Amino acid sequence: MAFWCWTERVTKLVIIPCRVACLGGVLFIASCGSAPELPTLGAIPAFELTDQTGAAFHSQAALHKKIWIADFFFTHCPGPCPRMSSQLHQVQAALSLSTDERVRIVSFTVDPQRDTPPVLAEYSQHFEAIPGKWFFLTGDVSALQRLGRQDFKLNDVDGSLDHSERFALVDADSNIRGYYQTTEKDAIPRLIADAKQLLK
Repeated sequence: MAFWCWTERVTKLVIIPCRVACLGGVLFIASCGSAPELPTLGAIPAFELTDQTGAAFHSQAALHKKIWIADFFFTHCPGPCPRMSSQLHQVQAALSLSTDERVRIVSFTVDPQRDTPPVLAEYSQHFEAIPGKWFFLTGDVSALQRLGRQDFKLNDVDGSLDHSERFALVDADSNIRGYYQTTEKDAIPRLIADAKQLLK
């Protein structure tokens, strides 16, 4: 069955068959509406640390088939850390972590000597982190160093307390799919949008 479209040329209306033209328009609109594929920027191997409750954190269990956002910070940071944690609080709300079991947030300390589980627990409460959904991790320096430098390629955990101000988005197969410079105006909206894209 043929379809018909109206088209206007100068002041005269003509009717033309446009089975192909109309279908092409639909396909064009559909393709414009799809988001580009997120790149794969690396993979995060399994790791074991300690969370803010003092419990052992096994990534293979806690993050299995989860989409998660990672950052590096320290609790007595006078600079970017409070801002970054506030931004993650926004992400927590925007991605509905209170009800969505598919998403997690993981914050790694770069100061494991001072950031003990009780210190991390107090910090997590200040930013209203949802228990079991947003983890604050400490542990062996060598494990944190491997994660910070080798796996995420963000920063060292070497006592200098220098750390990246970027967030990393990790998919359900433990692949890094994006980095987000938290000082950029559109970073958090882009992170939220990309995380939602992975959830679809």
